[in-house]
Amino acid sequence: MSRAGPASLWPLVFAAAAICAITMGARQSLGLFVSPLNTATGFGIVTISFAMAVGQFTWGAAQPIFGAIADRYGPAPVIVVGGVLLAVGTLLTPFATSPWMLLLAMGLLTQAGAGAASFSVLIGATSQRLPFEKRAFASGFINAGGSFGQFLFALVNQALISTLGWVIAMISMAGVALATLPLARPFRRRPAARAALPTSSAGSTTSSELTLRGQLRIAARDKSYWLLHAGFFTCGFHIAFLITHLPGEIQLCGLSAGVAATSIAIIGLANIAGSLTAGALGSVYRMKWLLFWMYLSRAAAIVIYLAAPKTALTFYVFALVLGFTWLSTVPPTAGLVGKLFGTRYLATLFGLTLLSHQIGAFFGAWLGGLALASTGSYAWMWYADSVLALAAAFINLPIEEAPLGVRTALA
Repeated sequence: MSRAGPASLWPLVFAAAAICAITMGARQSLGLFVSPLNTATGFGIVTISFAMAVGQFTWGAAQPIFGAIADRYGPAPVIVVGGVLLAVGTLLTPFATSPWMLLLAMGLLTQAGAGAASFSVLIGATSQRLPFEKRAFASGFINAGGSFGQFLFALVNQALISTLGWVIAMISMAGVALATLPLARPFRRRPAARAALPTSSAGSTTSSELTLRGQLRIAARDKSYWLLHAGFFTCGFHIAFLITHLPGEIQLCGLSAGVAATSIAIIGLANIAGSLTAGALGSVYRMKWLLFWMYLSRAAAIVIYLAAPKTALTFYVFALVLGFTWLSTVPPTAGLVGKLFGTRYLATLFGLTLLSHQIGAFFGAWLGGLALASTGSYAWMWYADSVLALAAAFINLPIEEAPLGVRTALA
C-alpha cells in the first residue's frame, strides 16, 4: 500500500470517511433528542445530561480498547462489532423506561459502538496502509466525513422528529448504523510491515518488533504526548458542552428547534472545509501551531458570542466560525502522535488521547446540565469554556515536534 496509486488509496479512504460519517453523525446529533426525550419520559435534564455525559466518556474509553484490538487483530472485525453495538443501543433508547435503561442504551451501547468505528481505529488503520506524505490528507478527509455526517444527520433527524416523531427518527438512525458493516470490507487486508521510527522527546528508538507495552512506556515518559492530552481534554469539554446543550441555549433565547438543527448542521458543514484544510496544512506547517490557532480562535469566538445579540443569525455565524475548527483538531493531533511514535500502535496511542478528550467531554455535557438546573442559564459554562480554550492554545506550544520533512523518507 505504501507504493500504491490513487486507485487503491481512494476505496480505503472513502470507506473510512463513510464509516466516520455514520458513527459521528449519529452521536453528534443526539442533542436534538434531549428535549423530546425529556418531554416523553420525564427523566429530567440532569438525568439525561448525565447519561449523555457517561456516553461521552464511554466513546473515549472505547477508543484505546478497540484501537488495541484493531492493532492486534485488524480493524475490520472491530468496525463490524462497532456498527452492531451502535445499532442496538440506538434502537433500545426509545424504549428505555428507567434512567438505568437509558444509561445502558444511550450512555454505554450506543457510544461504545460509535467509538469502535471512529477516529482512532479508522485513522490508525489508514495511516498504517498509506505512505507518509498521504497520511495528513487522509486524516483530514476521514474527519471531513464525520463532519458531513453531522451536517446530514442533524437535518434529517430534525425533519424526522418534526414529521414522524423522535422515536421513528431514532429507529431510522439504528438502521443506518448497520451500513458500517459492508464498509469494513476494505480494511480486511493487513498492512505491510513498517518500521516505527519515533521522533519523540523521550529520544527512544523503536522498531516494528516493539511491543505495545513497551510503546506505552515510551509514551508515558514523553512530555509532548501529555501536553497533547491536556489540550485535547479542553477540546472535548468544548465540543460536548455545545453538542449537548446548544439546542437548550437556543431554546432559552426563545428561538425554534429548527434554528438548533440548522446550527448543528452548519457546524458539520463548516468542519468539512476545516478538516480538509487542517489535513492539507499539516503537510506544510508545524501541527502544534495549527492547534494553537484553532484553540485561540475558539476562545475569541465565544467571547464575541457572549457580547452579541442572541438572534438566529448570531447562532448561524457562531456555528460557522466554531465549525471550522470543530473537529479539525483531530488530523493534527493524530499526526503529532504519528510523528512522535510512528504508526504501528497509532490506533492505541491516539485512542488514549481521545480518552482524555472524552473525559473533558464528560464534564462538558454533565456540568452543562447542572449549571442549567441550578442557575437557569449556561453563563458560567460559557466563561469556563472560553478560559479553557485559551489555556489549550498555549499548552500546545511546548510540544517538541520534529522539523517538517524529517520523517518523509523514513516513515
